[in-house]
Amino acid sequence: MTATARPPVTCIGETMAALVPEPAAPLEGSDRLGVRIAGAESNVAVYLADHGIPARWVSSLGDDPFGRRIRGEVAASGVDVSGVRTDPHRPTGLLVKDPGPDGTRVHYYRRGSAASALTPELLEDEAVRTAGLIHLSGITPALSASCHELVAALLEPPADERPCPVSFDVNHRPALWPEGTAATVLLGFARRADITFVGLDEAQALWGGHLADAAAVRELLPGPRVLVVKDGGRAATAFDGDRVHTVPAPRVGVVEPVGAGDAFAAGYLAGLLRGEDTVRALRLGHLTAGAALRVTGDHGPLPDRDRLAALLDAGAAEWAAGTDGR
Repeated sequence: MTATARPPVTCIGETMAALVPEPAAPLEGSDRLGVRIAGAESNVAVYLADHGIPARWVSSLGDDPFGRRIRGEVAASGVDVSGVRTDPHRPTGLLVKDPGPDGTRVHYYRRGSAASALTPELLEDEAVRTAGLIHLSGITPALSASCHELVAALLEPPADERPCPVSFDVNHRPALWPEGTAATVLLGFARRADITFVGLDEAQALWGGHLADAAAVRELLPGPRVLVVKDGGRAATAFDGDRVHTVPAPRVGVVEPVGAGDAFAAGYLAGLLRGEDTVRALRLGHLTAGAALRVTGDHGPLPDRDRLAALLDAGAAEWAAGTDGR
């Protein structure tokens, strides 16, 4: 099937306006804030579009300047935004970054946002019904009871009764969850997805430090047909049925880690949808994550097509040497 004939990947979730000090400095003393956009699922859609995979982002935005800016920027990236709704009664979500010597803190202003009012009724939208694959993250069920119901409605039917496969990135954001609730909810959703992404450190924080490696996470999550366990900047392991493949991460200069997990998921999904084998799909995930790691925003440019092809075909030594010489 050609890329143009393939049904789109539909990514469902909230995207917010992001206010970021420029230049990067503690918020309290900053005089200038730049406006960017931030959303896990739209990040995935944008990187899928970069890889030539038809991608659609479905969400809700306020009828306000931030909402119009977000819709325009995502659309300009080649993503179909026809399924994005405008809510005249609720605002677009907002976050503010506060860089500091120990990392960047994020302050969220998203309670009562337009996206938090999404419900299972969204499943009747043509943008969802015509998807070839649906991608979700663990951020969405934390936003509201109705958002939790939406994710449950997509994941609770058995895999063979779903209209299309569902990809789920655990993407645990502790600040969004009432204490003691995230582990059980996210475990249930992660077990029921067709494709699940989770970080090893994330799994340990949620479900116990006894999860020493990717194999232990697979024992906990036997349900997904494909499970991808990311071990930070070291490696990623994919369990595809009975097959197991681990690909080390190439060396890359890190400017900011925000968005790298979304980029990895998009790269891996792009490889899967293009019919690449598991090792090449994992490599494509790493290369896409590298694009995010090199920039201060969530989205960075991919290596050019020839360089990308060369890196996918590289021998083990060349691969391990890294990608910063692109």
